[in-house]
Amino acid sequence: MCDGESILKTTIKSTEQEPVIFDHAEIRSFVSSFLQRRDVFLQACQIHGSPLYLVEESVLIERAEQFTNAFRQVLPDVRVYYAMKSNNHPQIVTTLVNAGLSLDVSSGLELQIALDSSVTDIVFSGPGKTEKELTLAVENSNRTIVLIDSFDELEKLQCIAAEKGFSIRAGIRLTTDNNGLWRKFGIPLKDLSRFFDAEKYCDHVSVRGLQFHTSWNLDPYNQINFITSLGNTLSKLTSEQQSMIEFIDIGGGFWPSQGEWLQSSDTSQGQSSLGQKLCSASTICHYKRHSTSIEEFAGQIAEAIHRHLFPHVSCCICAEPGRWLCNDAMHLLLTVMDKKASDLVITDAGTNAIGWERFETDYFPVINLSRPELIENECFILGSLCTPHDVWGYSYWGKDIQPGDVLMIPTQGAYTYSLRQEFIKPLPSVVILGENNGS
Repeated sequence: MCDGESILKTTIKSTEQEPVIFDHAEIRSFVSSFLQRRDVFLQACQIHGSPLYLVEESVLIERAEQFTNAFRQVLPDVRVYYAMKSNNHPQIVTTLVNAGLSLDVSSGLELQIALDSSVTDIVFSGPGKTEKELTLAVENSNRTIVLIDSFDELEKLQCIAAEKGFSIRAGIRLTTDNNGLWRKFGIPLKDLSRFFDAEKYCDHVSVRGLQFHTSWNLDPYNQINFITSLGNTLSKLTSEQQSMIEFIDIGGGFWPSQGEWLQSSDTSQGQSSLGQKLCSASTICHYKRHSTSIEEFAGQIAEAIHRHLFPHVSCCICAEPGRWLCNDAMHLLLTVMDKKASDLVITDAGTNAIGWERFETDYFPVINLSRPELIENECFILGSLCTPHDVWGYSYWGKDIQPGDVLMIPTQGAYTYSLRQEFIKPLPSVVILGENNGS
C-alpha cells in the first residue's frame, strides 16, 4: 500500500518535540463532541450505507475563514491557496473556492479539476512537470501561475509558450534542504540570481515571484528559519531583480491545532510506560505532540517577514494550507461485520480507504456510535483486507462492541482520501453534510 505519508514522517520535525502522555480528559471531550451529533452520523449511514466518507462543509468554511483572518490581521495583502493534494474531492475544492480561496495544484490532473471549477487564480507547483502538463498551464495562462522547479523546466516552459504564442506568469521554487530528499524540490538559494539572469532570455515567461515549502510544521520554526535565509539572499540581489518579485509564497505544512496524536507503541515513552506505571491500570495510554495555533503561526511568520523580507522587496505574501483546512472536515463511518473474540472485531472497510497503514502509528479514537459511552476499551479494530496491517485502532470508545455497530473515526480529511487505493475492497461513498447538517 502507499507509504507516502509515512515517508513524510521521516523528515525532521521542526523542533524534534518529544511526545507527552495525552490527557485522557482532552480525548473524552473530543469524543463527546461527536457523540452529541451521533444521530446525524447514524442517519447518514442508514440512508447511504457503509462504509462512508462524511464531509462537513461548515467545518471547511469555518477553517477557511479562521486561516484567512489570522493572516490578514498581520499581513493584510495575503492570498490563500488551498493545497489540493491534501484532499482532492471536487466538492471540497468547490466549497473552499466559494469561500474565497484560490488553488494550489501539483499535477495536470489537479490542474484540470481546478480549471473545471470557478477559481480564477491557480498556482501549479511540483517537480518533473510533463510537456502535457505545462501545455495545459500555458493554454490557461490567464488563470495559472507556474512555479518553476528547475532551469530545465524554465527552458521547457519557454519553448511551449513560444510555440503556442502565449506569455505565462511564473514563480521560482526554492529548495529548503540542499542535502536531503527535499532537494528534489526547487533550486538552491545560491542559484537564485543566476535563475533571474536565465529568465531574461525567456521572453514568453514572466517571473513574478518566489515560493518555498516546509512540511509537518508543528510550530513555525522551519518557516522562520528559511525566511531568514531568504532575506539574506534577497539583500544580495540587484535592485532590478528585487523589483521583479511581486509575491512570495511561503507554502503550507501548517499542522492542525489539535496536535499530532500517537499510538503508545510509536513512542519510546509508550514502550516503557507500563513498567514505569505512567498510566493507571484503568487508563489506556496515548501520546501527542503539541502544535501551535494558526494565530501564533501567523504572528510569528509575519514578524519574520517584516524583519527579513520587506526591507528588500515590496510584495504580497501567499500561503498554501492543505491539511490545516481539510483535516477536521472529513470522517469515516464503518460497520462491524464480525466479532471473532472479545478483543477483536472486523469491519466492512479496509485501510485502502485511507491508502496507508496510518493507525499502526497515529492514534484517533474509534467511536462506537451505536453503543455510546465515554469509556475506552482495548480491542483490535481491524479491516477486511487480506493483510494483517489492516488496522483501524487498538481500542474503541463505547459500552460494548457487536456486529452491526456503526463506528466513527473522526477528522480524517487530510492525506487519506487523496491516498485511497483500489485494493481488494471497494472504496467508501462520499456524503456531504451541508451547513445545516443535512446530507
